Amino acid sequence: MAHETTSGRRLPDPTRPSDPTRRTAAIRIPFPARLNPHAERARQHTLQWVQETGLLTGDEATAEYDTLRLERLMAYFYPDASAGDLELAADFNAWFFIFDDQFDGGLGTRPHEIRGVVDALVGTMTTDGAPRPADDRDTPLVRAFRDIWLRSTAGAPYAWRLRFRDHWQAYLAAHVGEAHHRNADRLPSLEQFLEVRRHSIGVQPCLDFTERCGGYALPDELYRSAPLREMREITGDVVIFVNDIVSLVKELAAGDINNSVVIEREHKGCTLEESVEHITTLANARTARFARLAASLPGTLADLGVPAPTREHVSHYVDGMRHVMAGNLSWSLATSRYDETGIAAVSGGRRRPWDGLTTATGTASPRHPRRA
Repeated sequence: MAHETTSGRRLPDPTRPSDPTRRTAAIRIPFPARLNPHAERARQHTLQWVQETGLLTGDEATAEYDTLRLERLMAYFYPDASAGDLELAADFNAWFFIFDDQFDGGLGTRPHEIRGVVDALVGTMTTDGAPRPADDRDTPLVRAFRDIWLRSTAGAPYAWRLRFRDHWQAYLAAHVGEAHHRNADRLPSLEQFLEVRRHSIGVQPCLDFTERCGGYALPDELYRSAPLREMREITGDVVIFVNDIVSLVKELAAGDINNSVVIEREHKGCTLEESVEHITTLANARTARFARLAASLPGTLADLGVPAPTREHVSHYVDGMRHVMAGNLSWSLATSRYDETGIAAVSGGRRRPWDGLTTATGTASPRHPRRA
């Protein structure tokens, strides 16, 4: 039996008894996952914030959101962050996921409409610390994004703000690219997929926030150096591959093809289980490469005469990448977003109760069948 995507493409039945996502046990991320002790405080703060900003409306939406325990993902990403920094991280992570869920239905196949949504959000990202005046494009998504942008960049070095803005812009624009992939007659190659997904996964802004939590900003020449650039790409790829494995059944239920497992299955003509094994192998190879780069980096920096305080910042930043990879796996295996409850929430045309926040009225729509 097959499942139909929003573009009419046929995919395997997500209810098949053999669940390939169980193969996550073969993923080797040899870094410890530590949970920030302020996780519960961040949870309570963000539950209040998403209601005050209008991202969530009503008890049903709040309860469904809360079961995802998204604040724990940030508590894994930033295990040593202060309570205030973790609250902010939990806020922007809530925004990430609520924004991402807007594209599960028809909007996800309409790139022109997505560009309008992206333009309104990009317009909020001032670099002088002053908020841009509200306009008729304001929705709860825009207002909430403006809030986390201003709070995140307050007091930050100008160069860091520019980098943070660039990463957010790339993240937002990638949703247009994903819409094109959904509309295409043929699935993209894995490399074409990764060119877009490396932005839409949202890892780069999260790594920027690692610097903010540590109270530093890496010098641009060091930030853009070859080892750190490759390590950031590896971190993003490992998160992508883990996410695509654990979310596979959910995304098949939603009819989305932006998944490396689905893409490799199509191009290799193999089974889902074989594709999961291949993606797992890619993830493990990248993690091993990361470990080799991390081991050689301190000596390289010392040979280059990088000052000791800056080397300590780099060490913190590299640890941040480890936390992101290990934390993403730990959270993904525990959240209800990818279990039977999460699959049911997007099956049969159902939508999350916070759908519809990109409309002019900015109010979440009731659950309804997905419209093409």
